[in-house]
Amino acid sequence: MVMILGRDDGLSRLGLLLDAAFDGGPNVLVLTGEPGVGKSTLVEWTAQQGVIRGMRTLLARGSRSESGSPLAAIQQLLRRIEPDVPDTHAGVANLLSDTAKRQPLLLLVDDLQGLDHESVAVLSFVARRIAGESIAVLLAAREDAVPDRFDRDFPTLVAEPLDRPASGRLLDAQPHPPHGRVRVQILEQAAGNPLALIELTRAVAGNRDGDLAGSQSLPLTKRLVETFAADLPDLPAPTRKALLLFAAGATRWSQAHRADPDLVGEQSLEAAERAGLVRIEAGRVIWRHPVTKAAVYWSASFAERRAAHLALAAVTDADTPEWRARHLAAAALGQDEDVAAELARGADRAESHGAQATAATLRERAAELTPDPAVRARRLLAAAQAAMLAGYPQWAGDLAGQVTEFTQDPEVRARAALSGGWALGITLRHDEALALLFSAVESLPPTDPAQAADALVTAATSVYHSGDPFHRSEFERLWAPVSNLPEHVERAWPIAMLHPHTRRAAGLDALRHSLAGLNEVSPPALVALGSAAWILDETDTAVRLLGRALDQVRRSRTGTVNASVALALATALFESGTWASAAGCAEDAFLMATEAEADCITVESQLLRATLRALSGAHEEARSQALNAVKGIDLRKARNVHVRYRYALGMAALVAGDMVPAYEQLRSVFTRDFQTSPIHYHASVYYLGDLASAAVRAHRADDARTVMKAVEQTIGPGASPRAQAILHRGAALLSGDDHAAAEEHFLAALEDPACTRWPFEHALVQLDYGEWLRRRRRAAEARPRLATALEIFQRLDACPWLDRATAELRAAGGPTTPPAADSPGADLTPQELQIAQLAAQGLTNRDIATRLFLSPRTVGFHLHKIFPKLGITARAQLRDALAEPPRPVD
Repeated sequence: MVMILGRDDGLSRLGLLLDAAFDGGPNVLVLTGEPGVGKSTLVEWTAQQGVIRGMRTLLARGSRSESGSPLAAIQQLLRRIEPDVPDTHAGVANLLSDTAKRQPLLLLVDDLQGLDHESVAVLSFVARRIAGESIAVLLAAREDAVPDRFDRDFPTLVAEPLDRPASGRLLDAQPHPPHGRVRVQILEQAAGNPLALIELTRAVAGNRDGDLAGSQSLPLTKRLVETFAADLPDLPAPTRKALLLFAAGATRWSQAHRADPDLVGEQSLEAAERAGLVRIEAGRVIWRHPVTKAAVYWSASFAERRAAHLALAAVTDADTPEWRARHLAAAALGQDEDVAAELARGADRAESHGAQATAATLRERAAELTPDPAVRARRLLAAAQAAMLAGYPQWAGDLAGQVTEFTQDPEVRARAALSGGWALGITLRHDEALALLFSAVESLPPTDPAQAADALVTAATSVYHSGDPFHRSEFERLWAPVSNLPEHVERAWPIAMLHPHTRRAAGLDALRHSLAGLNEVSPPALVALGSAAWILDETDTAVRLLGRALDQVRRSRTGTVNASVALALATALFESGTWASAAGCAEDAFLMATEAEADCITVESQLLRATLRALSGAHEEARSQALNAVKGIDLRKARNVHVRYRYALGMAALVAGDMVPAYEQLRSVFTRDFQTSPIHYHASVYYLGDLASAAVRAHRADDARTVMKAVEQTIGPGASPRAQAILHRGAALLSGDDHAAAEEHFLAALEDPACTRWPFEHALVQLDYGEWLRRRRRAAEARPRLATALEIFQRLDACPWLDRATAELRAAGGPTTPPAADSPGADLTPQELQIAQLAAQGLTNRDIATRLFLSPRTVGFHLHKIFPKLGITARAQLRDALAEPPRPVD
């Protein structure tokens, strides 16, 4: 079966086309798209599906060699059922109709633009006369070359370029997946084109020179050149010369003309425009596709490319000196300090505007051209730090790893370790990250405690995700000498990370001290403080700090934003009960992390999304997403991920009613050693209540009580109100026949009003207590508990618990008022309804995004789905669509 990524909507549409051959409906579809976008793959998939459905499949492909042979394509199409083509158009239509009466028929035509004119005419005739027949017709053509007979009269499916996540998955499926900056270049240059993604990966894998990151564009395979610039060799020499100038970086015709005064006006590009390689708009050249530009560039010899760059460098405007440096770098025959210095200055300017990815590219190329090893090491380090700020861990790690080849300076090597350790940690290689960071800290002189503190703040994240006791003890040993630095605003995070339950008070003191003077805190510090607040169960503070950090990072335009901020905020929003916004943030984090190869964030964001699916009732989808998220990952090296993975699977099983598997999944977040303990010293604790709930239903209460004792010893008396409430809920559920103890624990779990800050957990206690009261014939006391739980579950859209609370409240004699099915927005998800209501108030996508901690792109995506659900086509109609209908007057 053909592997197809990112085409769910298109495959669904093709499935409907095949259905039409059996049950009526539109049975002709024109498939269009740019070269290499995967039209032929979709045609092949449709052919396979036709066979599965028992259809007889006829296929024809257009080609230049046969475009002048009359009815050549019709002969291809019919050769399996009739060796001689019928004389008339009607004869072909009748032949197909008669064949379809015996067996449903699938007609596939690929490269329609390459068919001979007579065949196109016959197909057009047939397509207009097969309505209601047991025939499905799929015609695939290049988007700019659909024959006139088909470009308006038939339904069209456009094969769009893949989005970034699907593009990344396609790269990962290749025999030699690209990494680092080269991966980013492939994603940018391919622009979602599947053929370009595959062929560029092949070109990089086969490159023997290694260092491609500084190239103007990646070299192409012969197949890509033939696909995207087949007409290039036939163009006049002046046209090819002009195209090369634009491929090398010219932005306007006036610049190209200054670089080569012999060019005769824009007429030099007329032949290229007629060939479909470019189009001219207001003196600018617009390439049909980025790969077309690369094909022109790499089709020229090095001498031709060098001449073009030197000519452009000579006429580059004074206000864009970094472009002059780029041209000189591309033309360099060897190392050149003058050019390298100019590139470094260009990188400084890029960083001042927040363009960290551009700065990293310029600094990397500057390092390549630098003859002095010590200077080269510093420039590589600066490039690594820029790549780190841009959110590209693989690239940052590659650059940092090169630093030690050119210097023995302990400070420079330590700073490189900082970037490398961050990169390794965010790609789930926590053991390697900590080995590098701890070694760097020990190599630093005692006179540089601030540098050691910076490295340890970075290491703290990997220590947390690893969850290994050895790493915690090593961190504590190294942190002790630098822990009291008064100026280090991020010190609250390591304190919170080391002992989140047993030394929470000390962590809160450090957090409050660090929050003083917060107006001057940088985004990284905001993230560290927000993470500390989250781990200490100051969830509201975490949402505020992380939301502020995300807003700052977005406004500063730092590359892929920083997926870790979005994930941290998504987690805090989830725990605070803002599930719709949490889902949006988790989606953004996943998209950014997938592009940047930030594996840790990719996995965790998927697990959070799987958990949200489970809690909404979609247990099968949740289980599938969780399993896919951790495929190929050694969870023993990432205990935090292990715990969250088991929680997602456990809640999916709980929702499905499979209590024994639910208990086993939740039980696995604690060890089964002689002395039971949490798998992860922080995360495991929060799932005790759900474990106890599953244990009672799975008849595993005795085993669960051993876990309860372990948790009691882990968190101690100074734990947060949230952790204490979870402990009391578990104890209440596991009290068995000791009714007095059970009620005492239920009341203790509900006693602290601070626990309402975690609404889902609070509602679970209310539901459990309400059920307990009703079963003891105390219905009047149960009703307010169950009503509170019902309201919270309804607001969260926690469907399984909403149904359970409704049933319990009804059994207790209380009123239940489920939302009316015909109310405005009943078909919208909670997040969609929230976005629709804000848009109806006149807020822009950017305003809504800021309020809900989403990206404007995500808001636009949801509005695109909201309009058809409400039966409207314009934003101005939202207010009326969401208005309650007038009630009838008695």
